[in-house]
Order: sequence, then C-alpha cells, then structure tokens
Amino acid sequence: MSNRFKFAASLSIAATFITTLFSTAGSHAAAQGINAPVASVATFISQPVVQPVSQTADDDNDEADAASLAELVAETDIPATLSNELECLAGAVFFEAKSESLAGQLAVARVIVARANSGRFPSSYCGVVYQPSQFSFVRGNAMPAIDRSSRAWHTAARIAVIADEGSWKSPVEGAMFFHAAHVSPRWGKTRMARVDSHIFYR
Repeated sequence: MSNRFKFAASLSIAATFITTLFSTAGSHAAAQGINAPVASVATFISQPVVQPVSQTADDDNDEADAASLAELVAETDIPATLSNELECLAGAVFFEAKSESLAGQLAVARVIVARANSGRFPSSYCGVVYQPSQFSFVRGNAMPAIDRSSRAWHTAARIAVIADEGSWKSPVEGAMFFHAAHVSPRWGKTRMARVDSHIFYR
C-alpha cells in the first residue's frame, strides 16, 4: 500500500473520530440543559363539558318560548287549512270571546280543550261546541258565517292553535264551565275567577 493512501486513510479515521467526539459532547450538554432556561409546558386537565340547558319555558307556561301571550299569538302561524277540530275551536273563541283580551279568549278555548279531554263531555272540540244547549251562538247545529279575512278571526285561529297545543296556560287553567258575567245561573260549582266578561268554574 502506498504511503499516500495510508496517509489518506489515517486522516479519514482521525476526522471521523473527532466528529463523533464533538457531536456526543454537544448532545450531552443539550440533554443536561446546564444554565439553559426551561420552556414552560402547558398542562391539559380533562374536565367534563357541561352545556347549560336552554330554558324554553317558565313554570307557568311549560311549552312557550314567548315572553308574553301577545308575543306568542304574534309568532303563531295559522295553518293554511284548519282541521275541522281547530275550526270548531276557533269558531267558539270567535263568537264567544272575540271582543275580549287574549287571556279571556284563551280561557274560553282552554275550557273546550279541558272538556274534550275530560271523559265527561264529547271527546272532540266539535262535539263539545255543538253539544245541545251549551253555546248560544250555535243555531241548528251550525255556527253563523265568519269573516275569515278579519283580524278577529286570525286572532281566534291563533288562540285555537295555542290552546290545542297547550303552549300557554289560561289564567283559569283547569276550568270546565263558564258563563257570561251578566247572568247568574244557580250552579253548585266551585268558582275560580272572572276573566273579562266571563266567570269560570271547576
């Protein structure tokens, strides 16, 4: 082997040894972290995520999001075609209470709903409304004609939808009977309250 080749091989071995020596020393210093600031590491703590339950109702009105009955009436859509049952319910509200407050109209509607659900009266709104001798506006098993373009009808229809869905309770919730305040029938029933021009009973 020539001297030149031996010298080159020795030089290569020496260079490899020096490179290994310096890289190991550098690695050791970094691992020790002598006088080097340690970066803070964020710590993740697992906690359950609790989402607040949205309040869709208050204690008095279990289904309604609206702040008032007037707001709920304004937000309630009238179906393009009312069912026969809703027609009967809205008709009763229209003829019996269209000149009264929204609470008064709802009170009348909820009496009809309560009767239909009671098992003591006909089980449909139309059956309750057309039951003989119950509503003075019913003549010959029919209602008078209704102006369906009137604001009063639109309100009565919305009240009927609200009463049917139970989305707002009446001020006399649970009442089963009522009469106009200007008459005094001798009923042995428990009086609840007067709402507008009607007096309601259990």
